[in-house]
Formats: sequence, C-alpha cells, structure tokens
Amino acid sequence: MELVNQQDLDALMEFLPCATPQAWIDAALEQEEILLQNHCYLEQCAARTALGLMFRCPDKPDLLIKMSKLAREELRHFEKVHQLLVGRGYSYKILKPSRYAGRLNGEIRKTEPHNLIDTLIVGAYIEARSCERFSSLAPHVDEELAVFYRSLLKSEARHFKDYLALAQAYSSESIDGRIAYFGEIERDAIESEDDLFRFHSGVPKISAGR
Repeated sequence: MELVNQQDLDALMEFLPCATPQAWIDAALEQEEILLQNHCYLEQCAARTALGLMFRCPDKPDLLIKMSKLAREELRHFEKVHQLLVGRGYSYKILKPSRYAGRLNGEIRKTEPHNLIDTLIVGAYIEARSCERFSSLAPHVDEELAVFYRSLLKSEARHFKDYLALAQAYSSESIDGRIAYFGEIERDAIESEDDLFRFHSGVPKISAGR
C-alpha cells in the first residue's frame, strides 16, 4: 500500500484554508452509513468530472493523460467504497448533496480561459479536502476503514496537485488570487453550520441527517 508522506500532507494543509472541525469528525463517527453512501457517490462524481474535462479539452494532451488516470483511480475507489458499504449491511443510494461543491462551482467564471482555470482550482480544493478528511478520520475509525482511508491519501494528494498544475499551465498570470478567492469560500463552507451531514459538509447541526 502506497502511503502519503508528511511532506505531501504539509503541502495539503498549506493549501487548505482550515482543518476539519472536530464537530464534523464526531458526527461522522456516529453516521457511518451516510458517510459511506456519500463517499461512494463522490467517487462517481470525481470520475465524471475528470471524464468531462477530457471531452471538453481534446486539444490538451497533458490534461487528457492526467484526467484519464484520475478517472480510472476514482472508479476503482468507487468499487472499493461500494464493497465496504455492502459488506457492512448498507444499501447504496444517492443522497441529497451538500452545499459544498455547489458553493464553489457557483463562483466559477463563465468566459474562457477563466472558466477552465477556475474549474481546475475547484477540483483541487475538492480533492485536497477529501484527502484531509480521510487523514482526519483514519485515527478514529475501525481498522478496516482506517487502512482504506490511508490507502486513498496518496492518490488524493496527487490529484489536488495535478489540478493546480494544470490550472497554472493554462493561465497567463499567477492563479494565487483565484486560489485565495476560492479558499475563503471553502473555509466558510467547512467552518459554518450546515443543515446536512455529508462527506464535505460544514459543522453539522444536532438534527442534521438525510
């Protein structure tokens, strides 16, 4: 099993604007079924995003190669999460999504090349947050889940860096300003109170659920 190193985790936390609140971790430990169902769905979404970018950018060989690999990895992750889900006696179903991706995607600029650059930056945030949440959960869950979450860290950390590298490659200027802009949106989505508990949700209300 290929594990993420401390340098990768340090780079991840330097990129993300905040750490996952303890209240989210506490809720996750009490809502395993929802956590796994939503995780399963998000792996499908990640593969769909990568494939969508491939169809959108057939003239960008570097993007095609990175997104092809990413899509394959995300689908393998989906298969593993689904196996865990079913093995624990749960049924897979698609739940109402959290506000997280919608808030980030809602701030993507409409014109090119800005739309593509912003889309890639948002992809980086989603992958980075996923990696950070796996790392946050791993010390608190059972051994089977802990091993699985730790196995995901390396690929998720690489995915976020690939998205960022592509965003900078297609921009004629520094993307630092856009990274900071989306970072503030991401911070608020993670640290503010959320009506739903999901894998990427914020601080859950006591009654948060399905």
